[in-house]
Amino acid sequence: MDNGLFQEVPGGVTAPKGFIAGGIYAGIRKVKKDLAIIVSQSPAVAAAVFTTNKTQAAPVIVDKEQLSKSSQMRAVVVNSGNANACTGEQGMKDAWAMVDATARALDIPRGEILVSSTGVIGQFMPIDKVLPGIAALAGALTQDGSHDAAEAIMTTDTYAKEIAVRFSVGGVPVTIGAIAKGSGMIAPNMATMLAFATTDAAIAPEALQHALRAANRVSFNRITVDGDMSTNDMLAVLANGTAGNSVITPGTPAFQTFQAALEYILIRMAKLIARDGEGATKLIEVHVTGAATEAEAEQAARAVANSNLVKTAIHGADANWGRIIAAVGYSGIDVVPERVAIGFNGLPVLRPNYEIVLDEAKAKTELEKENISVNIDLHQGTAEARFWTCDLTKDYIHINASYRS
Repeated sequence: MDNGLFQEVPGGVTAPKGFIAGGIYAGIRKVKKDLAIIVSQSPAVAAAVFTTNKTQAAPVIVDKEQLSKSSQMRAVVVNSGNANACTGEQGMKDAWAMVDATARALDIPRGEILVSSTGVIGQFMPIDKVLPGIAALAGALTQDGSHDAAEAIMTTDTYAKEIAVRFSVGGVPVTIGAIAKGSGMIAPNMATMLAFATTDAAIAPEALQHALRAANRVSFNRITVDGDMSTNDMLAVLANGTAGNSVITPGTPAFQTFQAALEYILIRMAKLIARDGEGATKLIEVHVTGAATEAEAEQAARAVANSNLVKTAIHGADANWGRIIAAVGYSGIDVVPERVAIGFNGLPVLRPNYEIVLDEAKAKTELEKENISVNIDLHQGTAEARFWTCDLTKDYIHINASYRS
């Protein structure tokens, strides 16, 4: 796929120059790959954002300490099947043990490794299985290992999520790749999932952190599946500069191009997560326009996207616009309900002054599609925002009623 500026290419996190990765079964899960490593073969700068949940897993605490000391990181080690959250002193020891084992296996400094975990909360890590797994995996990393890594970080995901794009910075080809996981426990505010990006762009640390925060704000911070915020969320990016471009600094045309590419790739990944919501059959985009400010547009869109009543109605192809305008009303913004217009995939169902123009048959046809846009015009300004979610189904209850089984 080529959107005109960014050409999608195969390879995920190993598409950029100088990166290797892999994923194996280490015995944490019952039957699937459960351990991944991503490595830059040359020094790289890193940027990251983490969950805002006050209950934070041991790996999140470790990574914040690592990044507080240095912006140079070379590797990320990730496991699925165990969150290493709410595990106290032993959990911290296990997280650091994963860092140390990765450092030994790759022969790189301890301070240049990030660790991440996802899975069940409150259970101790089977570290006796993880550490040998790290040693084995470190010797099996390849330039084609992105897909294995993407599979190894999955929990209830139904498919691996990876993408890469290539574009030009000052005439030099640059690539960004990413993998992510997320299906349940997905709500905004960084970002209720795990995502790891790599790039061969040369970019200053402060520029990378700024670009990441800005791109995250309009991508992973605008998805929701169930309104629950995880203890383990993180989004990290490594940049090793092997593309050979001039170093990207804030406020330059090169920075704007890089940020746009990063935003493009993260929005694509965020939508894949929303579409893969536990039990989901539909991807829903809530598009609020005509708001007084972007913040109010986002606030209204978030309320609609988090509404179980809206999500169940869309699952049943029921054009119940009343649930939508109710969610806008309780969102907390200063809305004038009489001005609101609502539609589905561009098909009007409500116009200002509560003029109902709903054609049930046409609306049902639109709502039976896999991709649905809920269009909400507040008619109070020029700002807009998009939020992504999925429908809420009986399968969501089934999956989460037996998550630990």
